[in-house]
Amino acid sequence: MNVLGKKPGRVVDKPTNPMVTPLLNDLYQFTMAYAYWKAGKQSERSVFDLYFRKNPFGGEYTIFAGLEECIKFLANFTLTDEEIDFVRDSLPGCEEAFCDYLRGLDCSDIEVYAVSEGSVVFPKVPLLRIEGPVAVVQLLETPFLNLINYASLGPDGAISASKYCYLGGFDATRHVLVLLLVNVAAGRLFGIPLRGTHSHAFVSSFMSLDEIVDKALRSSDGKTTCEDFVSLVQTCLAKIQNSSSLSGIFSETNKSELAAFTSYALAFPSAFLALVDTYDVMKSGIPNFCAVALALNELGYKAVGIRLDSGDLAYLSTEARKFFCGIERELNVPDFGKMIITASNDLNEETVDALNKQGHEVDAFGIGTNLVTCYSQAALGCVFKLVEINNQPRIKLSEDVTKVSIPCKKRTYRLFGKEGYPLVDIMTGENEPPPKVGERLLCRHPFNESKRAYVVPQRVEELLKCYWRGNADEAREELEPLKEIRNRCIKQLENMRPDHMRRLNPTPYKVSVSAKLYDFIHFLWLNEAPVGELH
Repeated sequence: MNVLGKKPGRVVDKPTNPMVTPLLNDLYQFTMAYAYWKAGKQSERSVFDLYFRKNPFGGEYTIFAGLEECIKFLANFTLTDEEIDFVRDSLPGCEEAFCDYLRGLDCSDIEVYAVSEGSVVFPKVPLLRIEGPVAVVQLLETPFLNLINYASLGPDGAISASKYCYLGGFDATRHVLVLLLVNVAAGRLFGIPLRGTHSHAFVSSFMSLDEIVDKALRSSDGKTTCEDFVSLVQTCLAKIQNSSSLSGIFSETNKSELAAFTSYALAFPSAFLALVDTYDVMKSGIPNFCAVALALNELGYKAVGIRLDSGDLAYLSTEARKFFCGIERELNVPDFGKMIITASNDLNEETVDALNKQGHEVDAFGIGTNLVTCYSQAALGCVFKLVEINNQPRIKLSEDVTKVSIPCKKRTYRLFGKEGYPLVDIMTGENEPPPKVGERLLCRHPFNESKRAYVVPQRVEELLKCYWRGNADEAREELEPLKEIRNRCIKQLENMRPDHMRRLNPTPYKVSVSAKLYDFIHFLWLNEAPVGELH
């Protein structure tokens, strides 16, 4: 048994499955934690939302499960010396001081707000809101996604999947077809080669190049040191902008993305592989990547390549390859056109086949969920997105509007009508006044301007409650027995409107944002999206 925090009488068991340790993680969580640490950003206060984008099995509702295992994981979070040694050996050039940092990690500064387990839930509404130091929260992403996505499959699904996919021919050292996110625990247990990059959260955690404090980088041969790698990157970006054949593709890139790429390259100069679709692939991601890659090239390093995770993968990979070849030709950089292009984004057999028929420039496909689960959707498909850092709201943009995140720390409410049925779930900014019974409220679709409706709620229920507040003594929700969770599930299902629950063509349940949050989403969207230029 393990005591959860200091609250008298509050006791939590260890995780049900002994595989649930901090190594139940994708390697890129540790590479990001190291990069945050190298940049001095590891303690910055962050807010992440865990949510899903689409209901499973063609239905219009989902049941939330897995919260208890997440709380157990937090209560027992610690890395053993043996696990730390393995992490160090898996990270190229890892400093011993980072290992010391890992030894001191726990979840005493983490806060978790969640929907009650067994509740009926809907897409886009956060199931969990996780707050805390960004490097620690990043190490919670994969375990939490495993524990919630696969609540019926078991949390060691990712480990077993990694083992047998590797046996079947997938590995992180080949191209053509590759399982990108081999689980770290599986790598340790079975000796599977690991490869890690970073996520959209790492990119959106940066605001500007001014955040990079340690700007020095030694050359690959160790003979010289560039004291200001940031300035070198900016110089290389200017070269690209001044190139006659490349300048027409973009004008101004997103500088927070450039800061993230630069910081990541400082942490992993010999293994720089960047995710380039956080804001705009061709107008920002590719030029920013190339600027950093050229700067690394001047110091004797060779960047690995890029990852595309959304949009038209055939078109974007082809355009990216043209851009790389243009730099090789215009700036006389040998083999720059051969930069590796990887693609992910819920790929399956059909999409890879379709891409092959269209023609593309992808060297490696990152296939995960659709490889190890059944097509009828054994996994819910939850995502874990940064929505705020240091009190600054952050947004993840995409050409696919369903993948645009809803920024800032939010509160969520369920509004009930006269007949007692739930009418709509609404998200508001943290400091907005809550909806009130009997008061008319405008509910807006997060992204579709024409979809909006007034609601006069007869009952209001706040959905997110505090289930973990580190070692603090403040009140928080108790974990409930399975019987109570089951009863909640049955009661909520019985209380849903029948047309939402029918098997054939169910009516979609409405998920909305307040008018104030709607305006802020679109303000931030326009502020972060690069402006195009016509020629």
